[in-house]
Amino acid sequence: MIHRSWQQLNDLKAGMAKKKSSSKAWMKEHRDDPYVQRALKEGYRSRACYKLIELNERDRLLKSGMTVVDLGSAPGGWSQVASRIVGHKGRTIATDILAMDTLEDVEFIQGDFTEETVFKALISCIGTEPVDLVMSDMAPNFSGLPAVDQPRAMYLVELAVDMASKVLAPKGTFIAKVFQGEGFDEVFRNLKANYDAVVTRKPEASRPRSREVYLVAKGFNPS
Repeated sequence: MIHRSWQQLNDLKAGMAKKKSSSKAWMKEHRDDPYVQRALKEGYRSRACYKLIELNERDRLLKSGMTVVDLGSAPGGWSQVASRIVGHKGRTIATDILAMDTLEDVEFIQGDFTEETVFKALISCIGTEPVDLVMSDMAPNFSGLPAVDQPRAMYLVELAVDMASKVLAPKGTFIAKVFQGEGFDEVFRNLKANYDAVVTRKPEASRPRSREVYLVAKGFNPS
């Protein structure tokens, strides 16, 4: 039988109350977020759409007829933006461990692309088409512990970088969400060694307090 002191019980209640309060505050912030409201109004699946829209306006990433691969695509916001721009002449191929509702002109493969069967399915779907853009807005489920979360986040970036190196056409483009912290400089150097130009972007739709930034790498040079 477990015995707890009144102080322990009070601390536990206080912790639960704080968590509940924090959750309510996040929900209110989410509802009041202008990008969330705009996404609902304009028919986009997530506020993240506006990050890609801004990146595209600034760096000219997407064009009609392109072939695009979206890693970690659910719920589909980035694929939605990409498919509208590349049009019927282009292709948007998306993959995620999570399920994703069907999107017009988006080919979706569910599963972990690091697993051989899923990777083969993705490569089969791409076929002989040169991939012009690989994009990743992936992020791990955060625990709140930086020593745990940062390595997880950087691991996902490294997986995306590796996938891009396998499917991108020469002079293709890679973009990925990266969290500033341990491992960031190494990824940046890796991209600089394999692409003509690499820049860091912080879209306005990215919450100011977030450590997330986006690396835009253009001009892939296969080794």
